[in-house]
Amino acid sequence: MAAKGSTPAIEVEAGDHTVRISNPDRVYFPARGETKLDLARYYLAVGDGIVRALRDRPCMLHRYPTGVTGEKVHQKRVPRGAPDWLETVRIHFPRWNRTADELCVTEIGAVIWAVQMSTVELHPWNSRRFDVEQPDEWRIDLDPMPDADFARVRRTAHVAHEVLDELGITGYPKTSGGSGLHIYVRIEPEWGFQDVRRAALAFAREVERRAPDDVTTTWWRKDRDPRQVFVDYNQNTRDHTIAAAYSVRGNPDATVSTPFAWDELDDIDPRDWTIATVPARYAEKGDLTAGIDDEAFRLDTLLEWADRDERDGAEEPPEPED
Repeated sequence: MAAKGSTPAIEVEAGDHTVRISNPDRVYFPARGETKLDLARYYLAVGDGIVRALRDRPCMLHRYPTGVTGEKVHQKRVPRGAPDWLETVRIHFPRWNRTADELCVTEIGAVIWAVQMSTVELHPWNSRRFDVEQPDEWRIDLDPMPDADFARVRRTAHVAHEVLDELGITGYPKTSGGSGLHIYVRIEPEWGFQDVRRAALAFAREVERRAPDDVTTTWWRKDRDPRQVFVDYNQNTRDHTIAAAYSVRGNPDATVSTPFAWDELDDIDPRDWTIATVPARYAEKGDLTAGIDDEAFRLDTLLEWADRDERDGAEEPPEPED
């Protein structure tokens, strides 16, 4: 029986599974009043896309048990009592000498189960459960400092796209769901996290050389120009995660980290893409990351750049902790 004042649970069909959604009418996003059930329906509407973004990757869940204006819980471990059809992988965290069995999405049912667990944001690793120590994804995070406007982020993205083109590498851009942009690249899983981060730093420095007024790679936040865009190579460090493509973000407007085509860059406003608007965009355009697994790229040239920068005396930033 439902508790007094609560809405009875309902069942949602999610692929091969039926998932019970409790408190379906609880408002999660106050700007327009979207509910927990609206969140589940959104993820069903972009099912292939969100599953592609998460497939077989250890996943951090950002949970909001009472909605996005309430407490936020970062959860690595799948709890006892979870359905036996969920896929997980055991991750070891050397700093604490502990392990966690993290969710690995392989089907839309797992995403809707996460929603039932009050998850709004899904943050996957850039490696997969088959070998968690070998990333197969390089992430370029264009993170604007507080006084950087979106026009500066756009310019930075154009330069990043130019460098990728010269390298013969295809990058898949998306909004962060906030004020920045992300670009994802599939890579051959031949390097560990440290080398992928070195390659990402070398790339960031090349973007900075070409756009020194707009871009910074300065390690310490206090030393960065607040008007610049930080190309955050640290997002390639082990256990550092960012919101997946098609992940909703935990803000009152329910913005979505939304893939877009490069020819859309000059016209987009990330604030326009929310759980209220992205399903129609997805129905019209399909999943713009559908080809991301078709080709994997190599980091050899970027690692050569990293070696060159080190020989030339470039300061090496410290390695972030897990």
